[in-house]
Amino acid sequence: MEAVLLRAHGGPEMLYIGEAETPKPQAGEVLVRVRATALNRADLLQRRGQYPAPKGASEILGLEMAGDVIALGDGVSSWAVGDRVYALLPGGGYAQYVTVPAGMLMPLPSEMTYAEGAAVPEVFLTAYLNLFVLGQLAPDETVLVHAGASGVGTAALQLIRLAGAKALVTAGSELKLERCRSLGAQAGWNYHDGSFVEFVKEQTNHQGADIIMDFIGASYFADNLASLGVDGRLLLIGTMGGTKVEEVNLGMLLARRIHIIGTALRSRSLATKIELTAAFQAFAGAALATGEIEPVIDSVFDWTKVADAHRHMESNQNIGKIVLNIGH
Repeated sequence: MEAVLLRAHGGPEMLYIGEAETPKPQAGEVLVRVRATALNRADLLQRRGQYPAPKGASEILGLEMAGDVIALGDGVSSWAVGDRVYALLPGGGYAQYVTVPAGMLMPLPSEMTYAEGAAVPEVFLTAYLNLFVLGQLAPDETVLVHAGASGVGTAALQLIRLAGAKALVTAGSELKLERCRSLGAQAGWNYHDGSFVEFVKEQTNHQGADIIMDFIGASYFADNLASLGVDGRLLLIGTMGGTKVEEVNLGMLLARRIHIIGTALRSRSLATKIELTAAFQAFAGAALATGEIEPVIDSVFDWTKVADAHRHMESNQNIGKIVLNIGH
């Protein structure tokens, strides 16, 4: 098969389409012809040599895909050849074919295109994991979503709305903030205008946010703690703003009973991912099928332009997901 490969770790110019061995489905697995995949920040890190694939996973980039079932491994009875599916992957999405454990697959609604399906798994499952499994979001609570116009951010805003909770966002332009408001954010703050602490206090009647979803890390840490209310949960999803914090006021953590939770989806066990996929499908599958919630797609690139797609993500201009259509 053809797949996007790396000449060496480095910039987008290191990506090229070459030959790779077509995977064969093992017992309990399904072979899928990939029609579309989507970019994630993890792909950029892996390309640079900063985020190796988990042990046993494909070295090929790509953490999600949508496509068609073309072969079944032994013991698989829940899917049939020809089924349209989409799924989270530990790797291997930037390729013409991928094998997937049967329990990881979700049925792609007939109303959704392959490009739309490819834009769902990583961001919506990450958002669901953080909001409901780790964050224990309740309908009357307030969530501050940093990088609100990102793929995970746009997914989180819709899940918060679906749950009947309140969302606040930060983003880097008025255009991004407006898109976030259209997805359900009650109010937004342009981080170029400085600290978001007073904004959060104003929006929460000085009670603070119940949950903060943070992709930034060290540079936001102090303001995040100052923006959380009693029993607040800080969900640390990324460290785009650094990993080292110089000072932490532990007294604040005690006084407000603050929880700090570090999280990653890719490194979780297969059993946990299957359970998460089923829970997400039960919560949001119908809403995706009816269009009540939907993946936000910034742009679609042919996979021969994969280097341009990576450059586009690195420019931080995208609102929502960047998708690759896979040639055959």
